[in-house]
Amino acid sequence: MIRTTTIAAAILAAWIAIPAQAADVIVGSLKISTPWARATPGNASVGGGYLTIANAGSEPDRLVGGSSDVSKRFEIHEVSMDNGVMKMRRLAHGLEIKPGQTVKFKPGGYHVMFTGLKQPLKKGEHFKSTLVFEKAGKVVVDFAVEGIGAMTGSGDHTMPGSQMKH
Repeated sequence: MIRTTTIAAAILAAWIAIPAQAADVIVGSLKISTPWARATPGNASVGGGYLTIANAGSEPDRLVGGSSDVSKRFEIHEVSMDNGVMKMRRLAHGLEIKPGQTVKFKPGGYHVMFTGLKQPLKKGEHFKSTLVFEKAGKVVVDFAVEGIGAMTGSGDHTMPGSQMKH
């Protein structure tokens, strides 16, 4: 009896110690995985959000916008290099996800901008946002807030090309 109780207590302790991860969301042929955002300094007016969208269907769909309670606006952005200069631009018509394609929103690439933040995004917190797709419609996802320098939503905060962790 004591051994069973000890094992149960160990399993419960291990489960509690695992950080909460946002669940995958499936709507139609789209799978939205690992929505996360970077924590922001107290006076920041914008925040970045990242996720992965996979289209297992035979028709394209398009992420056309969204909304969130943490910000006044929700925009889809792209980062690109132009003659050695990094440029960020808003994708006014959204982003197409082709059949069989997986699109990763990540630092330095596609991302969501939460503009007009109503409060700082704090590491360890979660917030809901609604993604709007042309065909799949509205989808509510839960963004997990990682550290300010995070590069992924999995807890791996290593900067590319270095061994330094944040």
